[in-house]
Amino acid sequence: MRAGAATSKITPPLGVSMCGYFNDRRAQAIHDDLHARCLVLEDGRVRLAIVVCDSCMIPRAVTDEAKAHIVRQTGIPAGNVLIAATHTHSAPTCAGVFQSEPDAAYQAFLARQIADGVQRAVRQLAPVRLGWGTGRVPDQVFNRRWRMKPGSIPPNPFGGTNDLVQMNPPVGSPDLIGPAGPTDPEVCVLSVQTAAGQPLAVLANYSLHYVGTSRSSDISADYFGAFCDRLGQLLDAQGQDPPFVALLSNGTSGDVNNINFRQPAPARQPYEQIQRVADVVATEAARVCRMVQHRETVTLGVAQSELRLGVRRPDAAEVERAKGILSKAAGRSLSTPEEVFARETVLMQDYPPEVALLVQALRVGEVGIVAIPCEVFVEIGLELKARSPLKPMFTISLANGYNGYLPTPAQHRLGGYETWRARSSYLETEASPKIVTAALDLLARLR
Repeated sequence: MRAGAATSKITPPLGVSMCGYFNDRRAQAIHDDLHARCLVLEDGRVRLAIVVCDSCMIPRAVTDEAKAHIVRQTGIPAGNVLIAATHTHSAPTCAGVFQSEPDAAYQAFLARQIADGVQRAVRQLAPVRLGWGTGRVPDQVFNRRWRMKPGSIPPNPFGGTNDLVQMNPPVGSPDLIGPAGPTDPEVCVLSVQTAAGQPLAVLANYSLHYVGTSRSSDISADYFGAFCDRLGQLLDAQGQDPPFVALLSNGTSGDVNNINFRQPAPARQPYEQIQRVADVVATEAARVCRMVQHRETVTLGVAQSELRLGVRRPDAAEVERAKGILSKAAGRSLSTPEEVFARETVLMQDYPPEVALLVQALRVGEVGIVAIPCEVFVEIGLELKARSPLKPMFTISLANGYNGYLPTPAQHRLGGYETWRARSSYLETEASPKIVTAALDLLARLR
């Protein structure tokens, strides 16, 4: 086995658009730099690259451009490259959603920097040992979709009152009945050591949406970046040459966040909760790294398929209703969910009836990794783990493109924010079973 790891800075200039909320924001400060964190693995037959970027979501046009650069610069086949976003909500807009639109110059910069990081990682290739294992951090993940008492859920932005769940309900509300889905507390770890046994890189995976901060105009890698810094400290890997690189990928957290809705949390200073979550997850990852057996000979494999899935487009009546709502808001920023989703409805009328998306699977020794270009619901990740022929197995969400939320058909029937049609949620209601079938086929092929 050989491996190389490197980081490439992807911090934007101040003033850039930031997505993650209904309203657009402009970056006014850099709290901590953003990075593309790159790991290249090679077994003498297969060479592959995994890149985890401090970004909210990255559209396929950008990941494809980055892969084209990587092919030219390193010779790694595009199908052997996995590029994912962490889903920090304190990063530049890279995919248009709600009232935030991407800057083309930043998109081009991001693609080049990703490729630059992979090229630097290739130049660091050296003999290594690999180990893998899993831990658990159950007290930092909570399902954010809740069943509520009848009559307590507000109408949705389309005027409907048929939602059976509410996303992020009031904490401690007497109307809470129970969460509409599970959580996944597993921390999956792939540890890379030098031939001498020093930590070189760690790829981890945890199913937590993001943590967030009260400083809405700050650029920040959120807890994903703080985890990487903290893990380097815990493994006593700071100041090495070549530098230690940690990567924390987002698992299946489309319906999971860091809020305990049953119990109000104490007041925190900005970034305090980010540091608390990063510390507990990094501590568990470090424990796993110290316990696993590291091996000099590991088999690698990559497979991917492209699916064509249907799009939930608005009909003519829905478009006319949306245009009427927008006409009343002409000349000002959109201020209500009804107005914001009306704009999304008008934009969605131009979507094609089908879209193509990539499902990718990697094998690293006994480990299976699935990459899906969506905000994947946790039930889907748990199903893949249970049925995977490779174990341990984990899913990296928001990988190789962006195709919105991926609820199960059952969750679609419950309604709620993640199912509301928009550029953030538009795939057909039967998309997840088709993606699961494709992913399991790829894992079986690698097995």
